[in-house]
Amino acid sequence: MLALTEPAAEAISALTQSQNEQQQGSGLRLALTGETDDLQLTLAVSSEPEAGDQVMGTEDGARVFMESRAAEFLDDKVLDVQQDEQGQLNFAVYAQEQQQGQA
Repeated sequence: MLALTEPAAEAISALTQSQNEQQQGSGLRLALTGETDDLQLTLAVSSEPEAGDQVMGTEDGARVFMESRAAEFLDDKVLDVQQDEQGQLNFAVYAQEQQQGQA
């Protein structure tokens, strides 16, 4: 199953709280778009999961909704957040073994 780093969980919580203050239970929705040879992972704040989505949450309240193809693709991955040179936060996905090697 997809693993979340603590910074990613904090970023998801901040995103969903700031964009959906009135919407309890909102989360970050991950979906795959495109064809087999040109798949892209899309991320969007969603007020609720769509039918068939896998839902995961953290103790801190961060929620992630994954459409079925995205859940399968992300099964052995880690979702992290990294800061670029301009100070912007960007989500990054990598294999779980890479995270363990960095620890």
